[in-house]
Parts: sequence; structure tokens; C-alpha cells
Amino acid sequence: MTEAVIEARGLVKRYGDLQAVRGIDLEVNAGEIFGFLGPNGAGKSTTISMLCTLLQPTAGTARVAGIDVVRDPARVRQRIGLVFQDPSLDDQLTGRENLDFHAFIYNVPAGQRARRIDKMLALMELTERAGSLVRTYSGGMKRRLEIARGMLHQPQVLFLDEPTLGLDPQTRRSIWTHLNELRSRTDITIFMTTHYMDEAEYCDRIAIIDRGQIVALGSPDQLKALVGGDVVSMTTPEADAAAEEIQRLLKITPIRDDGTLRMEVRDGRKFVPRLVRELTVPVDTISLRRPSLDDVFLKLTGHAIRDEEASGTERMRAMASRWRRR
Repeated sequence: MTEAVIEARGLVKRYGDLQAVRGIDLEVNAGEIFGFLGPNGAGKSTTISMLCTLLQPTAGTARVAGIDVVRDPARVRQRIGLVFQDPSLDDQLTGRENLDFHAFIYNVPAGQRARRIDKMLALMELTERAGSLVRTYSGGMKRRLEIARGMLHQPQVLFLDEPTLGLDPQTRRSIWTHLNELRSRTDITIFMTTHYMDEAEYCDRIAIIDRGQIVALGSPDQLKALVGGDVVSMTTPEADAAAEEIQRLLKITPIRDDGTLRMEVRDGRKFVPRLVRELTVPVDTISLRRPSLDDVFLKLTGHAIRDEEASGTERMRAMASRWRRR
């Protein structure tokens, strides 16, 4: 049986009358890439903050690497790496100097520091730029250096908060190439938060979180199976009338996403001609495709995640600053 390296039971966080996390239960297995997928305000950062000992739970329990996060936070911190959403490197130092300082703070034995630093620089393909000031690095290079820093003290779990936020698609793919290589070489457990649907596809399992609760958990394929069949999307200037006609004539209740009507059907190739034939309202566009994670989220929550949405960071910034000062 696979060992759970992260466990949470009934995890709750309240801020006065606001309940940010509402009784989360989860297990993350050793060596797994586990994704926390949800929009801004869903409770992702609050949950990861409790698991990383940045916040104390209001109720419930959590264990990371077998250690209770409330009873022994110092031991938990020794066993985790954390890459914050916002940059936290010293750009007045070189890449190697940033890693050397981190190794000193985490009490990496002096005789092992140079070897570990060289290993992580090579793994993240930063060896040639190790002597350059971080302020000269690209966004992708900085993120890779932060991942190298988070791994330097050989943690059991690496927490990533929105690891590719703000990076272009090519750089995002490159980051994930390095993360998968890291996992294959070290058996590290990776727990990440994201609101990017394509990024969630890299995970072994995903927990979809909305309004402080996990609404579904499984592999990407298992979650897509919750939708089933095909997804037909259409736009029309008369959305209300179209939705009423589809429900009355075709016995399907469309899901509304702004100006788009989405329908889940068994055989989209047969359904689309019938849809066009039956409707009396004008139709601007119709598309047919297989289900995506966005469809899963929309089905389970009634609203969609927008990739352009800025993920909330103010609370995480404050907590991260407080944690680094300890």
C-alpha cells in the first residue's frame, strides 16, 4: 500500500465569520504530483499555508511527512521545500550565491553544499549562468532557480504555489519538463496549486476546490469521465430563448458560461445537426469537442475558471514574509 506523505482530516480555517476552508479531507501519496485546482478565493493558498505551517488550522488535523503541522511545525519545515508564487530571490546576488545562502540557513553540511548546489544547477540547466546576477535572469530562469533552492535541503515534499503564473506557454512547458525530471530522479512529492487547466493535466491526481471545499478528486481522466460524451458549445444573441427551446425540444439543460451555452451529449456528431434543425433562434457559432477540466469544473460548480484571472496573493505575501523571518 502506498504511503500517504500528506494527510488532512476535517481541516478548517476561519477568519471571524468568513470560513475560508470548510472541512477538507485529503491524502497525497509519496512520489505523487498532486494538484489543487481552483479559482481565486477558493481556499487553495489558505490550505497550502496550513500544510506548510504558515497558518494554524481553526479545526481539524494535518500531517506532513508523518509530522503534525501544529504540534511540531519546526520539524515539518525541515522536511518541506516551498516555492512562493511571488519572486523571493535576492537579485543582487548570483544564482550560486542565492543557493549557498539557502544551504547555510537550512544547515546543509558544509562539506555537501557545493556538490548539492552543482547538482541542482545542472538539473535545472542553470550551470552556465550560476555566476550571473539574478537580476539578469529571465522569468523562467528565476523560477527554475527557486525550484533548485527549494530542493537544496533534500525535502520530502515540495510545495509550489502557482509555479508558472505569468510565464509564457513555452516557458511553462519548460518548467514542467524540469519538474518531471526532478520527480523521476528524486521521488519527491510535489503539491501544487494552480488555476491553469493545462497545468493541472501534468498532475497524477487533482483536487478541485471551490468555496473552501473539495468538490472532486481524481486523475485528470477520471475527472473528465464525470462529464462524459462530447461537449457542444453555442453562442446566440437570444440565449434565454435558446436555452428554453433546447430544454423543451431536446430534453437537455444547457450550462451557461457568460454568453455561451454548453451541453453534454453522448454523440455530438449526431446532436449538432439536430440542434441546428430544431432551434428557431439565430445561432452565431457552434463547436464540438471532447471534455476538458474546465468542463468538469463548470459542471461541478456552475462557473468556470478564467486563466486570465489574477490569483489572490496578498495574504500569502504577508504569511510568506512572516515565515521567512522566523
